[in-house]
Amino acid sequence: MLRLAPLLLALAYGLVYWHFSAWRTARELDSNSTPLADAGLKTLTDRMARALGLQKISVYVYEIPTINGLAAPDGRIFLTRGFLDRYRAGEVSAEELASVIAHELGHVALGHTRRRMIDFSGQNAVRVALAAVLGRLLPGVGIWIANALVSMLAAGLSRKDEYEADEYAAALLTKAGIGTEPQKALLSRLEGLAGMRGAPPVWLASHPKTVDRVRAIEVLEERWRVAD
Repeated sequence: MLRLAPLLLALAYGLVYWHFSAWRTARELDSNSTPLADAGLKTLTDRMARALGLQKISVYVYEIPTINGLAAPDGRIFLTRGFLDRYRAGEVSAEELASVIAHELGHVALGHTRRRMIDFSGQNAVRVALAAVLGRLLPGVGIWIANALVSMLAAGLSRKDEYEADEYAAALLTKAGIGTEPQKALLSRLEGLAGMRGAPPVWLASHPKTVDRVRAIEVLEERWRVAD
């Protein structure tokens, strides 16, 4: 039992830290966000709501200048002010923003935010176990290798979530009559819009490569055409 104590403590720490992080995120969003009010976007979110059998889809604007969409741990969907500014400037269409909302709805519907709590706790325990073993076998570098391996694991799980949310969004956009073209178009331009310079190695990236995400959507479309 004593040998398991570090792992149990790591699991407990992961759970506590995730809950604290979720609480802190909710406070930040509550104090720096407002309900989205845009007639064009509401028309599209209403179409998606009908496709899902919902009365409405509530979206909030997070008042930060970066370009992003996010699903909060409590299930709320947010677009950043930076994204809305690009929309107002005509650089992003309403349909493209609808694809971001659909993607974030996918994270919520597929339980990704809840699963990340479990993943984070498990990864923390794995990090402790690997550091203990590799630290003895490779003094000085064992802990660094353990951290790198766990980071690779976390990145791989995150990329899987992104593919799943893309697939959910593609299906929802198709069912709502919006289609996947806006989704693919925005993905193809997103790095430029967000001002991203370079990218981490694929095994450490939290998101798949854009070309791979677009190709995955095209594979889905082909599969749906064959099924029809």
